[in-house]
Amino acid sequence: MAAPVLQVAEMPPYLRDLLDSEFALVALFGVFVLEGAMLMYFMPSEAIVPVSIGLLGHSVPSIATIIGVAVLGATVGQVGLFVLAKRGGREWLLEKRWFRVSESTLDRFDGWFGRWGPVVVPVSNALLFTRGMLTVPAGFAEMSTRKFVVLSAIGTVIFESALAAISLGVIEVAF
Repeated sequence: MAAPVLQVAEMPPYLRDLLDSEFALVALFGVFVLEGAMLMYFMPSEAIVPVSIGLLGHSVPSIATIIGVAVLGATVGQVGLFVLAKRGGREWLLEKRWFRVSESTLDRFDGWFGRWGPVVVPVSNALLFTRGMLTVPAGFAEMSTRKFVVLSAIGTVIFESALAAISLGVIEVAF
């Protein structure tokens, strides 16, 4: 296994111990559940997989595990938000302090869902800045939960795999 890029030795001992324990993947799963539920305000979601690869290793099994945990966690979080949108409705969700999406932004994504239908769920999950944004309109439209899970996971696999490939230098991105 290749040495992690990030300097683990410079971290506080309690954090280093967590990364070396079996709880590292459990913690990563929890972070992705928050990210999928659109509750991750303390770090950009695009950084999680690259940082995880840097901290937990570059081997193929490590990367596959990180991507698997990312997809599972994000999908669980999105399903939670989807169910809340489906059961609670638009007005209820917009009243919640933890739901930080404006009504105008929600209107825009409702329009996307209305125009393109369920296909926008995996597409939005595979793109920067729109990840998860079609979760709520899909819930409002009362899409079947099973269909949502599959479409959400497909988009997340694409997104997280691309982030892993970029962080490993397999794909180069020019800005």
